[in-house]
Amino acid sequence: MEQDALSPENQEEIPVTEASDDGQHGSAAQTDDADQQGPRHFAGFINIIGRPNVGKSTLTNALVGERLSVITPKAQTTRHRIFGLVNGEDYQMVFSDTPGIIQEPMYKLQVQMNEYVRSSFLDADVMLLVTEPGETFAPDDPTLARLGRLEIPLMVLINKADKGDPEQLKALHHQWLVQFPRAEVRIIAAKTGEGVAALKEKLRSLLPEHPPYFDKDTWTDRPERFFVTEIVREKILLNYKQEIPYSVEVAVETFQETEAIIRVRTLIFANRQSQKAILIGREGQALKRVGMAARQDLEAFFGKQVHLELFVKVREGWRDKESDLRSFGYDG
Repeated sequence: MEQDALSPENQEEIPVTEASDDGQHGSAAQTDDADQQGPRHFAGFINIIGRPNVGKSTLTNALVGERLSVITPKAQTTRHRIFGLVNGEDYQMVFSDTPGIIQEPMYKLQVQMNEYVRSSFLDADVMLLVTEPGETFAPDDPTLARLGRLEIPLMVLINKADKGDPEQLKALHHQWLVQFPRAEVRIIAAKTGEGVAALKEKLRSLLPEHPPYFDKDTWTDRPERFFVTEIVREKILLNYKQEIPYSVEVAVETFQETEAIIRVRTLIFANRQSQKAILIGREGQALKRVGMAARQDLEAFFGKQVHLELFVKVREGWRDKESDLRSFGYDG
């Protein structure tokens, strides 16, 4: 963060700065009409944004309590907008993980990823900005400007507190309060769970009164096939270097489930012909490593045996073709 824009004036003790309760339906007093209508229910979209690799997906998984989003050390791991649900008797929290904000998109896939971030401003009931120590923002950063115009509750979450210097974290806390005086600023460590339980309880209190948006028996809006593609793509991100992880897409061709086993045929699409041989590797060993690692995670995810087949195909330039992007589910 640039000091001339958000320079701290004082180094006071870090408080837990509460957002204004004005307009917060979750804390409104019950009325006689509501009593006559029966039990009240609260539900809302809690949308999580931030730059790549600041820990948004780690935080989402921690809040939801399920493996919702792919997590790797590489930036731009998340490509889709994914909903994760936390349900209670009288509430439903809809957490929305989004791709990292890409400042200069290089192809249409990245443009669409940014569109998912922009769409999160439209339906948010609570907005979470995840940042980390060492990030810098220009004074005219468009995302910060848009956040500043929000009329809904905003939280700034300084993540990776377990790796930050206490004095640096204190200064960052003050700087974000100067940037967003109406926001609540918290310091957390999503990976270790520090501050996550208290954050979750606070978010629950901010929910507006509303019926549930999704069936209470589910925890995500995504089908099982989606998590197959994400787990396979995660293993590609972890097992290949340079451009390869960012040049492939994964699709499920067939998904057959019985009581004892799931059989999946999965296609990996390369962006160029030259990438196909790299993905397969010598005598198929590279692809075999991906398959073995993905199968183990899929069996843990589904709780049963999984037979996974992987095939590599080429779809030239798919990242810049709208028809290909739509076929892969990037349709906004």
